[in-house]
Amino acid sequence: MSLAAAEEDSAAEIHLPADVDWEMLDKSKFFFLGAALFSGVSGALYPIVVLKTRQQVMLSNDTSCLKMASSIFRAEGCRGFYRGFGTSLMGTIPARALYMGALEVTKSNVGNLATARLGFSEASACAVANAAAGLNAAMAAQLVWTPIDVVSQRLMVQGSSCTVGLKKYNGGIDAFRKIVKADGLKGLYRGFGISILTYAPSNAVWWASYSVVHRVIWGGVGCYFCKKNGGGGGYRPDGKAVMGVQAVSAVMASGASALVTMPLDTIKTRLQVLDGEGARGGSLTVVETVRNLVKEGGLGACYRGLGPRWASMSMSATTMITTYEFLKRLSTKNRDSFSF
Repeated sequence: MSLAAAEEDSAAEIHLPADVDWEMLDKSKFFFLGAALFSGVSGALYPIVVLKTRQQVMLSNDTSCLKMASSIFRAEGCRGFYRGFGTSLMGTIPARALYMGALEVTKSNVGNLATARLGFSEASACAVANAAAGLNAAMAAQLVWTPIDVVSQRLMVQGSSCTVGLKKYNGGIDAFRKIVKADGLKGLYRGFGISILTYAPSNAVWWASYSVVHRVIWGGVGCYFCKKNGGGGGYRPDGKAVMGVQAVSAVMASGASALVTMPLDTIKTRLQVLDGEGARGGSLTVVETVRNLVKEGGLGACYRGLGPRWASMSMSATTMITTYEFLKRLSTKNRDSFSF
């Protein structure tokens, strides 16, 4: 697609590779390659998720990420950073398939509606479509991801000081059985409502912000290079430049999203890991969980694990968007018309 430069009076124009929409994709290749690529991404980022989860369920706020990582390594070795990964991976594949399918279908339909019927500009239609797609995709994925999250997070914290009073599990299947036996199926969906409240708006904000930041950066880049080259012929970036801008846009979009949704994520993790297992004498409500957090460390307790979560979201978003765009181009029905 062609992206006009940010300055209206500039003749500079930047020429990006054509976008790939839902109708252009080979669906079987898209989902198969997506499962493989994103499983690798999940494996690389999993240790950070373990650190974030353990910090969120701690009863004190005096252990840094480095101290916790060192403690895990000394006590449990490298395997301590991958507790529950098998369970998490089993859920990642169907959850990612739901996420990617809902994302692309919604983005395509809402984008066409906003442009053709509502008369939005290209930039506005793109932002609206991305926000709606992120919201819908997150809600669809949580149907699968919440039960997997409940099980894998309880496995993550085993072996740490925060597991006092919690049941011990011998793997994901054992955890699944004990949770269902204790609380029924609702035990697997503990925190589902707050997960939706956390991830749906977060995804909507992230995708909308990414769309806006992406266009702004390319507008500035286009102006700079076209002025540098005398303004003739516009600017046609290579693959490295495209990936670089995608990465920067992803990091910037992740920052605000992580900061705004961190308290909800901490409450969600507490509900899924500590409550309903006898850690406090029974299941707690969201209000009671917030009250306990505030008693433990004030507002700062709601932001435990912010560093690992911010790092995880930034790295995950960067790898996700670059991998995702690469995946879409690998999965096009007519790859000859697309450059990488």
